[in-house]
Amino acid sequence: QLQLVESGGGLVQPGGSLRLSCVASGFTLDSTAIGWFRQVPGNEREGVSCIPRTGGTSDYADSVKGRFTISKDNTKNTVYLQMDSLKPEDTGVYYCAAVTGFRALACGFARNWYDHWGQGTQVTVSS
Repeated sequence: QLQLVESGGGLVQPGGSLRLSCVASGFTLDSTAIGWFRQVPGNEREGVSCIPRTGGTSDYADSVKGRFTISKDNTKNTVYLQMDSLKPEDTGVYYCAAVTGFRALACGFARNWYDHWGQGTQVTVSS
């Protein structure tokens, strides 16, 4: 069974940091591209960052460039999203998503590119 489980969310003050984890089961990351998305009530789910199966040429939304870093550890089948210098507008539910096979050679922020989604983890940035 293919499954993604996010963790690491929480409440943090502006300027703080969090590291989100996305653990994959049922498939291996060396054949999988992972995307991170976030959503706030009333808004569409938006892409934040993604990493292709090769681990290179990751991408970031303009709003998080220079503050967020995506990485993966194939031995742990886990993708991380390090979030620094957090702002209140980073608040939302963060989801990881996966696509496997030849499409995983690239990644992007189109939601329909991904076949599998986690349940999400809440991030709240507030003083």
